[in-house]
Amino acid sequence: MATWFITGVNSGLGRAMTERLLERGDRVAGTVRREGSVDDLRAKYGDQFWVAHLDVRDLPRVREVVDLAWDELGRLDVVVNNAGYGLFGAAEELTDAQVVDQIGTNLLGSIAVVRAALPHLRVQGGGRLMQISTYGGLATNPGASLYHAGKWGIEGFMESVAKEVAPFGIGVTIVEPGGARTEFRFGSLQLATPMTAYDDTPAAMVRGAQDRSRPSLGDPVKMAERIVAAADEEPAPLRLVLGSDAYRFITTALRERLAQVEPQERTAAATDWVGPQ
Repeated sequence: MATWFITGVNSGLGRAMTERLLERGDRVAGTVRREGSVDDLRAKYGDQFWVAHLDVRDLPRVREVVDLAWDELGRLDVVVNNAGYGLFGAAEELTDAQVVDQIGTNLLGSIAVVRAALPHLRVQGGGRLMQISTYGGLATNPGASLYHAGKWGIEGFMESVAKEVAPFGIGVTIVEPGGARTEFRFGSLQLATPMTAYDDTPAAMVRGAQDRSRPSLGDPVKMAERIVAAADEEPAPLRLVLGSDAYRFITTALRERLAQVEPQERTAAATDWVGPQ
């Protein structure tokens, strides 16, 4: 029986993972922003399901909750950063408050959870950190610049942390889902107030994100099962791609990036220092 710490367990992949883990007998320490949203799971699973109220933008509270979970449960085998939301709209259309909240939740909150968990994982001699990202952490679409900013930022952070903590037996996995049939697009997703200047530009594409006539490809239950299974893989897969759309977007973006960079090998080297050392 493993003990998992998962942020944002009230809906989406967080909820699907929690249900799968509890069903198979693991313990879950989950956090929610909306109190009462997982009362059904608490009633069904009792002490197997530990819950705390947490807004990951409250960085001191993040550490308090992680420490409390550790103290009460005795160990944390897998720590999953799942809490987050989408913010779509051209950069110019967003308010300052929207920018701050998006980065605070999707980037700073995830960083805080990792920093709070690492001392405990080191003490117990290992564990696994899992970051729920998106294919948008490696590829971009117009109209999602701030969402990409947070996801690209957390992917860089997690990739570097993976190298820092490997000597302690701590594995890191960045999960790259494509679109999933959750309430991500229809619940927490925020859209900027549109500016007419962007009406006929690529950035306007995201204004239809909440159109229910265009369902996402991904099955959240299958995605949750794949994430849970990956936690047992050794060595930890640094990236876990979920969905044919995610695979397509990521591989296309990486190929395009290489095509832009590789022709510059000679001109890049031309700026090297060639004088006396």
